[in-house]
Amino acid sequence: MPTTPDMTTASAPALLDSLQHQVAVFARRAEQTRLGGVGQVRNSMDRAAYLLLNRLDKEGPMGVKALAASMGIDSSTVTRQVAPLVDTGLVKRTSHPEDGRAVVLQLSPRGQARLDEVRSSRRELMAELTQDWAPEERESFCALLTRFNSALSARQTSQTAPAGEVPATPES
Repeated sequence: MPTTPDMTTASAPALLDSLQHQVAVFARRAEQTRLGGVGQVRNSMDRAAYLLLNRLDKEGPMGVKALAASMGIDSSTVTRQVAPLVDTGLVKRTSHPEDGRAVVLQLSPRGQARLDEVRSSRRELMAELTQDWAPEERESFCALLTRFNSALSARQTSQTAPAGEVPATPES
């Protein structure tokens, strides 16, 4: 079971300074490259579109409110971000199977193909960036980054969400 680190040691401030600096550099580099991938697909899908398409792929068709809640953002943001995806045919709006008045967002076949293409390109980039890493190092980095993102998400949710709201997952 992990223990709480002792932040009173002499090395903790220096380590935390280094950590925050590396996170800032990572954020800048990630934004500069958008970690988009390699080849022609590189930087061809913005982060919001990728995250929305990915969520619809993993969780299936859902309404705007459910999608917003699962991503930890508000419905107006989802509506604004989904509009161009619908316009370009990557997402379909369909009637809810049980309530024809409600609208459900669904990944279209074109959206699925595009998401698969972007995922493949990004997977290739991750392989390239970590080519000299041992498999255990990749797994450890992924686990720690997931844990870090979960902590950020939980902190953001606890500071901004109304009581009773479900926290977003780290990938949102």
